[in-house]
Amino acid sequence: MKKLSKVYLGLVLMFLYVPIFVLIVFSFNTTKSRSVMSGFTFDWYIKLFKNEIIISSLVNTIIVAVIASIAATILGTAAAIGINNMKKFSKTIVLNITNFPIINPEIVTGVSLMLLFVFFAARMNLEFGFVTLLIAHITFDVPYVILNVMPKFKQMDPFLYEAAQDLGCNPVSAFFKVVLPEIMPGVVSGFLMAFTFSLDDFIISYFTCGSSVQTLPVTIYSMTRRKVSPEINALSTIIFLVVVIVLVIKNMIERKSTAKVKEER
Repeated sequence: MKKLSKVYLGLVLMFLYVPIFVLIVFSFNTTKSRSVMSGFTFDWYIKLFKNEIIISSLVNTIIVAVIASIAATILGTAAAIGINNMKKFSKTIVLNITNFPIINPEIVTGVSLMLLFVFFAARMNLEFGFVTLLIAHITFDVPYVILNVMPKFKQMDPFLYEAAQDLGCNPVSAFFKVVLPEIMPGVVSGFLMAFTFSLDDFIISYFTCGSSVQTLPVTIYSMTRRKVSPEINALSTIIFLVVVIVLVIKNMIERKSTAKVKEER
């Protein structure tokens, strides 16, 4: 039984990751062939970084991801604090509402946000571009921050905040000195998750970015509609490595926080 489970796990991993490894291998191919490996070269990576459209889209993606992640982390953490202080019935309702954007298909969220921006564009001269793209990314990032921060409140002693005030801290200093360090692993995890989702989002970005600003996934989609260039293989390889690095950092932070909690106990 154990051997069968290992074989099954191996087949699943192969199904998921073999296409990615093939893409990575052919990003170093000397020719444009997608079936025959003719030689090893870094030319496609060099051409990639000389492509102004891709570099501009990459800069836009990073700027939007960083700003949206920071804003979503602040809003999501504040929302988690408010939800945690609610009564059980109200907390359940609000948590279910905040989970809607996570469960909801991205195309529904993208179309609904597009219609919302069109509504405001007709009345407030709001143009599709950086602002609408940023608002959209913050909108779908906030629920993931709440999802990561809320479990940390359950792990925290609920009387620590009151104890800090009894010992002389005012409410603000009690929060920053006692509550925030306790929930910080969840805040960092929420930020990293928001950054990752914002970095590679396509569907919502496609409906809200307009023609003046494009993110990297939208640019890649536009390039693949014309012709699949090996530059896309190189770009996809870099994105894959960045996401892997972010996830590794996230797991390391979670392991350290778990080990710290065990040591304290």
